[in-house]
Amino acid sequence: MTMGRIIFYEDRNFQGRHYETSSDCPELTSYLSRCHSCRVESGCCMVYDRPNYMGNQYLLRRGEYADYMSMMGMSDCIRSCRMIPTQRGSYRMRIYERENFGGQMKELMDDCDNVQDRYRMSDCQSCNVMDGHWLMYEQPHFRGRMMYLKPGEYRSFRDMGTSGMRFQSMRRIMDSCN
Repeated sequence: MTMGRIIFYEDRNFQGRHYETSSDCPELTSYLSRCHSCRVESGCCMVYDRPNYMGNQYLLRRGEYADYMSMMGMSDCIRSCRMIPTQRGSYRMRIYERENFGGQMKELMDDCDNVQDRYRMSDCQSCNVMDGHWLMYEQPHFRGRMMYLKPGEYRSFRDMGTSGMRFQSMRRIMDSCN
């Protein structure tokens, strides 16, 4: 698996001081006083509007983001980022209707554009990602706020700062990040 490379800038239009990284950064203010634009030179990453990978999240693919706040509708600047490794291989995730892997369980190996229609599940409150990296969206058809999941157990989405969010669709993060 390979990682990407991103350059963060303090001001819009790639102005001001900058910070370049190819790894996760839980607190960008350690390097810059703020971050309002960035260039993803390779790969893709999740950026967050709060430190320690919290708050609203956005997937950035290779490209230029000259005015991050207006493009993403954020009220604040980028505060942390997580690099997403390139994945080639299988994808597998089990989603559960209730917290702590309770209630109805369904296994996914491909994208699901509407959990309610496909599985007749009214909610998804926990999951186990066995293979691959995934995005979960609060609305059907991969719209609305999103949450990035790497392999691991997620016993309660509410404990991850997503209270009030209901996940309605899931998408694999494919190797198209390059």
